[in-house]
Amino acid sequence: MENTVQRPLTQRIRIEQHSAIGMLWFGAWLFTIAFLHLSFWKVVLALLVWPYYLGVALAPPLTH
Repeated sequence: MENTVQRPLTQRIRIEQHSAIGMLWFGAWLFTIAFLHLSFWKVVLALLVWPYYLGVALAPPLTH
């Protein structure tokens, strides 16, 4: 009795890094904070609240 195990074929996985876009976004965010002369607590509040408003603005419209 022969012990043969069929193994799945290996697949190539492509990993893409988009760090340049993230750095551009971060730089623009820092520029906006500096341009608006925000205080420390307003920056903290913007960091916590801004993603929610961005998600609401970019979400697809709901259909009923």
